[in-house]
Amino acid sequence: MSTAAPPASQFDIQEETGGSIGAAGREYWTRVKGGDMGSLPAILGAVVLVVIFGIMEGETFLSKGNFANLINQGAAITVLAMGLVFVLLLGEIDLSAGFAAGMGAAILATTLTERGWAWPLSVIAALVTGVAIGFAIALLVARLGIPSFVVTLAFFLALQGAMLLIIGEGGTIPIRDESVLSVMNDNMPVVLGWLFALLVIAGFAGATLMRIRARRKEGLPTEAMSVWALKVAALAAVVLIAVYLLNLERQRATAIITIQGVPWVVPLVAALVVGLSFVLARTAFGRHIYAVGGNAEAARRAGINVPNIKSACFVICSTLAVVAGILIASRDNSVSPTTGGAQTLLYAVGAAVIGGTSLFGGRGRVYDAVTGGLVVAIIANGLPLVTQQSGTQFIVNGVVLLVAASVDAISRRRAAATGR
Repeated sequence: MSTAAPPASQFDIQEETGGSIGAAGREYWTRVKGGDMGSLPAILGAVVLVVIFGIMEGETFLSKGNFANLINQGAAITVLAMGLVFVLLLGEIDLSAGFAAGMGAAILATTLTERGWAWPLSVIAALVTGVAIGFAIALLVARLGIPSFVVTLAFFLALQGAMLLIIGEGGTIPIRDESVLSVMNDNMPVVLGWLFALLVIAGFAGATLMRIRARRKEGLPTEAMSVWALKVAALAAVVLIAVYLLNLERQRATAIITIQGVPWVVPLVAALVVGLSFVLARTAFGRHIYAVGGNAEAARRAGINVPNIKSACFVICSTLAVVAGILIASRDNSVSPTTGGAQTLLYAVGAAVIGGTSLFGGRGRVYDAVTGGLVVAIIANGLPLVTQQSGTQFIVNGVVLLVAASVDAISRRRAAATGR
């Protein structure tokens, strides 16, 4: 029995469909009607939200400074959602991811500020903490068979208590190390930002072109070159426009300090997206994740070590949660017992699901977290500009998450009905 392969990209159009952009569009629309909507709802949702907030609070929401702020607001949630994608692909859940982020941030702040460690050692200690948390969860879920909901709920409470013991109730540990603070608070030089944009475009074009040539060499169907060129052009347009806006001066004309450039967190998130996407789409480990998420028993009979796959995914999730915690600490310049709490986990799960990752397992991609994280960031950024009522904000966030879950359920039903 062969293992399940990761789902094809929404835009992977094979030559047997005609090879033209028109044929690609028809094939894509057929998949959408069949339930394979991918990130389309998230992209449409982001566009609608930008239009709404732009009309209601255009002067503030559409400002240059707010665009950079939007990126910083969504970075930590996006990274946390990337980790959750690995767990959700298995059909599991990790309710402790938010406080795993907070725990990693607490270890970072304690060793950095109170113990005087160098920042590389503090970061390593935080990441090791994430690995240990993930391994402990995996031991209980994958080896003992305890439901992930129960285990991670227990860790949700335990990690919150551990943070209180480390930091103290109501306490705050400041972050003063410039290297850590610069990740979320400093920007790349303008020239370096343009070079980064060109590297992203060239890297995407080169990687996808090599894949096309490799598939043709093996006699496998590939997408048409016109479709490839359109994808590269679309990415180039988005990246170049974004870099142009970020490189504009964001400070007031009368201010002495200059604020411009791409935030340093952008290349960090981009590197994670590329690396994790490669793991899921181009390695046997990634294919095994999809196989386990699609049918764990079938995967076991095919020779896949299901407990090991589950264990690795929980470790990846907790480790990425710690990375998100470091980003939160860098943005807030401090760590408190509430770091990683409040709506952090809900926003991250919402980002993954809104982006197109299924709650039922077997379907999702790393860049789903990016598109979903963008939607969540837009809501978190725009709603306070429109209304200061917390009740309204909670209701809107709840409705958005419910709509995303409903779209997921409807998509699965249509996919089952059409045999996709």
